[in-house]
Amino acid sequence: MPNISFDNTQIAFAYKSNKQLKKAKFLFSLMGYPFFVSIGTRITPLLVKGKLPFVNNLIRNTIFKQFVGGETLEATKNVVESLGNYGVQVILDYGVEGKEGEENFDKATETFIEVIKYAATQKNIPFISIKVTGLARFELLETLNEAPRLRSGIHDHESELAEWERVKDRMFAICAAAAENNIGVLVDAEESWIQDPIDRLTMEMMAEFNKEKAIVYNTAQLYRHDRLEFLKLSHKISQQQQFILGVKLVRGAYMEKERARASQKNYPSPIQHNKAATDNDFNEAVSFCLNNVETIATIIASHNEESNLLAYDFLHLKNIRQHPNVHLSQLYGMSDNITFNLAKEGCSVSKYLPFGPIGDVIPYLMRRAQENSSVSGQTGRELSLVKRELKRRG
Repeated sequence: MPNISFDNTQIAFAYKSNKQLKKAKFLFSLMGYPFFVSIGTRITPLLVKGKLPFVNNLIRNTIFKQFVGGETLEATKNVVESLGNYGVQVILDYGVEGKEGEENFDKATETFIEVIKYAATQKNIPFISIKVTGLARFELLETLNEAPRLRSGIHDHESELAEWERVKDRMFAICAAAAENNIGVLVDAEESWIQDPIDRLTMEMMAEFNKEKAIVYNTAQLYRHDRLEFLKLSHKISQQQQFILGVKLVRGAYMEKERARASQKNYPSPIQHNKAATDNDFNEAVSFCLNNVETIATIIASHNEESNLLAYDFLHLKNIRQHPNVHLSQLYGMSDNITFNLAKEGCSVSKYLPFGPIGDVIPYLMRRAQENSSVSGQTGRELSLVKRELKRRG
């Protein structure tokens, strides 16, 4: 068996100074208190809206610095270079969420294209990440999810069809720029009640741009009980239409919201019954993708050590650790023990690195805080690794 350990903190934290580790220790210690996180995630967005300088400085020097690359594209450069020194690549994510209106959608499109062009100038940034809700009205996606084939002449469907065409034009412009600059575009998964039009649009873009290599990637959230079957169906369609399927595998990010809505509206929850079912489907999806490595380009985005070991063992046995269709990734600020030990073993691995003004990335930061307090053992695991490395350094 390959000799890799996710317990090697010397490799995991080689890129961090003692001061940075002590800050991480303080932050993860706070995140260990769910009550504190619950209060903090409610109050912080309100305080940031108040634009109080001391609040922004406090956030900038704590949770922002831990999980975000910087407030501008240029500000991410130091982080990107630091990661690159240890063989870790970067997935850039413009972390602005929830800004609606045609003007904002057009502006977001321009920004995504700007990020693509910037990534093309950096040897260490092979991918960028986008959200379709940054390009389209949420309610439009809901309507399309419920009635995929709108008929003109009924209610206001003609204007909605025109609106959807503009969304498709934005997506096409982003993917065309990505293809021209040889940068992968990862389309984030979103809530189940808007996901179908996102899936259809992403598949359309793959059919257009993934003929020779993967440029466009869809995201499969395996905490949904239907996504393993969806992955296999997507592969079948890609084979029929002769393009490479691009897929990012994640467990998922909207579990509480999904279950609450299903209960409120009295429909079957799309979420797996338990964590074991999610883990089983995720690992089966990893195996399925890697067994079809020539026709599926896969990004395994996971903080689960077992899933990463499963992928690593497969890559090691097949001797394809640097295959262009296989990539592993974790969020910046988390699971350094996985990322840097995989990089040390020669795997293609990256950090997902958001950037943007503090006020704009607050939703992302609050999710990270909630995730770290609610995911079983995640905060404790992060904290124990940081403490162990500080002790090792003496």
